[in-house]
Amino acid sequence: MKKRLLIASILLVVLSTYKIKNETNIIKTFKIKNITIENNYILNDKNIIKDLNFLYEKNIFSIDNKKLEKKLKNISFIESFEIKKVYPNNIKIKIFEKEPIAILQDKKEKFFFTNKGEIIKFFNIDRYKNLPIIFGNKDSFILFYDELNKTNFPLEQIKAFYYFESKRWDLLTIDGKTIKLPIKNYIKSLENFLKIKEKTNFDKYKVFDYRIRGQLILK
Repeated sequence: MKKRLLIASILLVVLSTYKIKNETNIIKTFKIKNITIENNYILNDKNIIKDLNFLYEKNIFSIDNKKLEKKLKNISFIESFEIKKVYPNNIKIKIFEKEPIAILQDKKEKFFFTNKGEIIKFFNIDRYKNLPIIFGNKDSFILFYDELNKTNFPLEQIKAFYYFESKRWDLLTIDGKTIKLPIKNYIKSLENFLKIKEKTNFDKYKVFDYRIRGQLILK
């Protein structure tokens, strides 16, 4: 009887130890070891992963999704993202970046202005070094940009935007033409320029001055 009890005790200890070791191995298997960043063309993988260091060695089933999403949303160049768990221990993040369409020079500060009308942090990127420059107030340009969209004005033809204290804009095109807009009702001026700019008899002019109401002065 004592011998049987002893054998049973030994088996219980052995089996318990095996179970604990087995469970420990399973837990280790699901600890995050790799973070993969995809679809990013501007942002650096290493910089993004550095912000997500808290994920390493966390159980893939119990990661803090809110914290992860907050970290990604804090990166100003990220428009949106998709997070995928690749079992047993990988996290894959697909990045969708914002698209700058101009560089805003507001006094001594620079920003990127995106196709969604957002102002985001500027840093030197070769891909965007030839974007048009906006010299002026960022709040004023946001309003001006909304109006440009209404006319379907081809922004890719603009080299620079200049804002004046009188609250009006000049546009410099990539082919060297200057469009001087009035303070008010400049939509009509833009529409007029789009109609005439391709006509041969207007090609020789470099200045299209719409500042005087009802007039177009050519130089």
